[in-house]
Amino acid sequence: MYAIVEIAGQQFKVEKDSKLFVHRLDAEEGATVEFDKVLLLDIDGKVKVGKPTVKAAKISAKVLAHQKGDKVLVFKKKRRKGYEKLNGHRQQFTQIQIEEIIA
Repeated sequence: MYAIVEIAGQQFKVEKDSKLFVHRLDAEEGATVEFDKVLLLDIDGKVKVGKPTVKAAKISAKVLAHQKGDKVLVFKKKRRKGYEKLNGHRQQFTQIQIEEIIA
């Protein structure tokens, strides 16, 4: 059994007990969150496709940790002008574990 769910503007394929990183959520560590934008649901080979979402389907997940991703360096340069600029960025992520798929 798996589902395609939209979390924070991105689509993820989730199964029970799977762990994944999503964009930062406004929830404390250890809290339970529910996602109701289920786009596709597969139950033992029977596929339900939502229009745009599957009615009465929810995903229950537990927030494990808030973390930062790897550093991404952004380097800008204009040749023969002496212009160089280096900027770094670390994206904020939340690690969640899927507890239950409610169909």
